[in-house]
Amino acid sequence: MENQHEPNSLKEQMRNVIEEARMVLPGIQALFGFQTIAVFNQRFMDLPRPMQVCHLLALALVVLAIALAMAPAAYHRIVESHQVSEQTVRLSSGFICAALAPLAGGLALDMAVVLYLVTPSYAASAAGTAGTLALLLGLWFALPLRARKQRGEAPAHRSRLPGH
Repeated sequence: MENQHEPNSLKEQMRNVIEEARMVLPGIQALFGFQTIAVFNQRFMDLPRPMQVCHLLALALVVLAIALAMAPAAYHRIVESHQVSEQTVRLSSGFICAALAPLAGGLALDMAVVLYLVTPSYAASAAGTAGTLALLLGLWFALPLRARKQRGEAPAHRSRLPGH
């Protein structure tokens, strides 16, 4: 038996996007806090320069992820506070999806730093970074895109919304 899907209204879709952002943001913000504190630790200063730069890049990617994850609420509040349009739902959904890519990069780069601290090996750091990035991108992008393709669905930004 095939799954039956009932399209959500624009208002429900927007509520879902904002709820998804609310679920992701606390974790990203906590990560940002821990990343920021790390630079004040003496052990951070003992890291080789490439690992310090790696951590700085990870921090910048997490800042980008926070900005993208918070953008839907700000955009909706400023542009359409009393209504919801298909464009806002598409844009907001795109912001949430886009936030996952820099978040994956930031987590992978911080994994490199941690692995270097544990193993003092650039090779282990690189392998851990690649593995972490592959895992996150696989779960967050490749798996959902594959499932959508198998279901024969159009990309979200091209799908027809109810009443359109």
